[in-house]
Amino acid sequence: MEKKQSIYTKDVILVMAASFFFMFSVMFVTPLINGYAISLGASAVFAGIITGIMSVVSMFLRPVAGNLTDRFSKYSLSFIGGVLILIGVAGYCFSPSGNWLLIFRLINGTGFVLATVCMTTWLAFLVPRSHVGEAMGFYGLMNALAMALAPALAINLYKVIGYKSALWLAVVAAILMIISIQFVGNHAKPKVNSSKKRKIKIIQKDAIPIALLTTFFAIPYFITQADIVVYVERQHFSIAVGYFFVIYAIALLLIRIGLKKYFDLIRFGFWFWLSLIAMILFLIIASFMVNNWLMGLAAIMLSIGYGVIYSVNQSTALMLAPIEEQGLASSTFYLGLDIGMATGPMIGGVTAQNLAPDYFYPVLLVIVPIILIIYFVYRKKLNSALSRR
Repeated sequence: MEKKQSIYTKDVILVMAASFFFMFSVMFVTPLINGYAISLGASAVFAGIITGIMSVVSMFLRPVAGNLTDRFSKYSLSFIGGVLILIGVAGYCFSPSGNWLLIFRLINGTGFVLATVCMTTWLAFLVPRSHVGEAMGFYGLMNALAMALAPALAINLYKVIGYKSALWLAVVAAILMIISIQFVGNHAKPKVNSSKKRKIKIIQKDAIPIALLTTFFAIPYFITQADIVVYVERQHFSIAVGYFFVIYAIALLLIRIGLKKYFDLIRFGFWFWLSLIAMILFLIIASFMVNNWLMGLAAIMLSIGYGVIYSVNQSTALMLAPIEEQGLASSTFYLGLDIGMATGPMIGGVTAQNLAPDYFYPVLLVIVPIILIIYFVYRKKLNSALSRR
């Protein structure tokens, strides 16, 4: 009983709170940045580039951040990351044009990279090795909550007070993140062994199929996060789109809590087919969600199609990789997520500018055969993950 209580120390709770705040800040901006860029005079394509450029930065800097984390204190790098996030989101509020928005997006992206890598490793440093899985599960739940609630609040708030005023909430969240880590006692300073020269690796080869699947499952999610407001306006749907991510959040939390214990018991293939079918249904329903019931159903399908495979992919990447490359496997998983986060809004911008809104979601069905090819090529490896524990 004492061991269980010792996991949730003051430091652990503060790091988890800080992770929620920084993720909330970044994800609050995501559904607004596309429309905000257009309101500042950017074209649909340039707005998509502005939205996705942050993840391009993440994609290239994540291996760098991983190596820095092994050499400097987690507090120092998290603090720098938090300050960069704050500069980025505050800069959005004062940007006079899309060009300035792009600059602050790059700054925001750099901070996001440092924060994601450092917060995860900092939390793992603070808990006993025997409880890292439990801590990471709760950490993932906190992140998922922020990723679901922030867009929902952003969409509802900007309609009432406008883009710039709404974005100040992201600034407040970034400040709260910086304040939270000031009270963490253990700064997680690494003990560097100068006698050993470590090889720098960028990816973990066993986790490559996971990264590929994560990318293609993530594309529809991040397109929806970035473009759903503009899409609904173009389609003239009479729906309460601000509740889309509220429904998504509730469904996601129920799924994460209800199915948590089964992720370690059921093979990858079952979750793959469940998620793929749900994603296909989401893309079809989103094409004609003419009322709130269909919108709610679309949100639930997306929470299954993306939310389930996200958790399964993350745990499978770690199970496929050897113990000594767990961190590298995790960064490879996130690399796939970064690519999906970067390309999704860009694809959405190109699609919005060149196709009628009726084709916005149906055209994304092109990812289905790509996902199937990846799965069938690697299915034996993926389905053997549970036996490698």
